[in-house]
Amino acid sequence: MLTPYDVRREVDQVPARFESLDERFGRTDGDAFLERLFANGRWTEGPAYFPAGRYLVFSDIPNDRLLRWDETTGAVGALRQPAGYTNGHTVDRAGRLISCEQGNRRVTRTEPDGTITVLAERCRNKRFNSPNDVVERADGTVWFTDPSYGITSDYEGNQAEPEQDGCHVYRVDPGSGEVRTVAEDFERPNGLAFSADEQTLYIADTRRKHIRRFSVAESTNLQGGDVFATCDNGSFDGLRVDAKGRVWAAAHDGLHCFSPEGDLLGKLLVPEIVSNLTFGGPRLNHLFITATTSVYTLRVNFNGARYPR
Repeated sequence: MLTPYDVRREVDQVPARFESLDERFGRTDGDAFLERLFANGRWTEGPAYFPAGRYLVFSDIPNDRLLRWDETTGAVGALRQPAGYTNGHTVDRAGRLISCEQGNRRVTRTEPDGTITVLAERCRNKRFNSPNDVVERADGTVWFTDPSYGITSDYEGNQAEPEQDGCHVYRVDPGSGEVRTVAEDFERPNGLAFSADEQTLYIADTRRKHIRRFSVAESTNLQGGDVFATCDNGSFDGLRVDAKGRVWAAAHDGLHCFSPEGDLLGKLLVPEIVSNLTFGGPRLNHLFITATTSVYTLRVNFNGARYPR
């Protein structure tokens, strides 16, 4: 049962400012205002939209709570608290929540009855640092990043010594449960997103302030890893891909939009540092943004990528 937390009786809005930097950005826009759904967090993260229930799940990491915004009522309630200092989330093909628990140093799945299944908590018999963001592929494999933000202090996790030899990217096999390292040459791997055909995986490295692009081989190994884009304001965090193949990246001044070739086309400016984003609604044209203390939303004239079932 949800604990009532915040119901906004008056709509809290700020102007939506789309900044075109390339003619290919065209008429990319949407609502004239960003609607603030929630404004009482310390560092919001990991938005994941559930179309069947018409609600958004997101994290408030330092406050160690998992929250839910109900689209039909506008209410925000605590879904789980404590929540293992959860960070990134995704919704799998069966409509279940997959979460990166920084505090518990594991990746979990919430079943329909509310029980929690641990998908991964070790690799080579060593605990992860603090899983950060996660995506699922149509073959059921689960891919996640593992920087050290959750173990460097008690602010958004539990301070501890690392057991892994670095900050890596991992893949979980859905049948065997085997956890395999797929990329090791990162400083702080963070947001990640597949292209619509799932043949390309984009991964942000927050410390190096860039996004890298990998090809997914038939063996589900990663190849390549060239720098796809660099950040001109702060650093990159969460990533999403739209129906045109453009990559949207969270940055300090808002969302940055890149062409499939890696050119910066434009931005959606946001008044707080943006951590992540997701597309929701039946047409995937309802954009949700987590940014510092808040969660924002607006309807846009473009759509998120649809992935194979």
